[in-house]
Amino acid sequence: MIHLMSILLCLAGFTALACAMERQQQDIFGHALPGPITKRLRMAGTCALLAALAVVLAGQGWGLGLVIYSGHTSFAAGAVYCILIRCYAR
Repeated sequence: MIHLMSILLCLAGFTALACAMERQQQDIFGHALPGPITKRLRMAGTCALLAALAVVLAGQGWGLGLVIYSGHTSFAAGAVYCILIRCYAR
């Protein structure tokens, strides 16, 4: 359960961070989002990644938790990257 929650939080975090970038905003929404919304997306993405780290560390401790977190972030970043490639291919 810890792994699923951490991966979902990482996916949400990287998705929010990707949506905070102007290039992706142009491709996904058709226009750039206002500055305050972009800032909130960045904050939400960062908070989601930190929450995922807290979940893993609470369940696995520092020794194994950081290794697991690294794997979860790598998987989530790769998944978001593949989804963005799919969006650009349209």
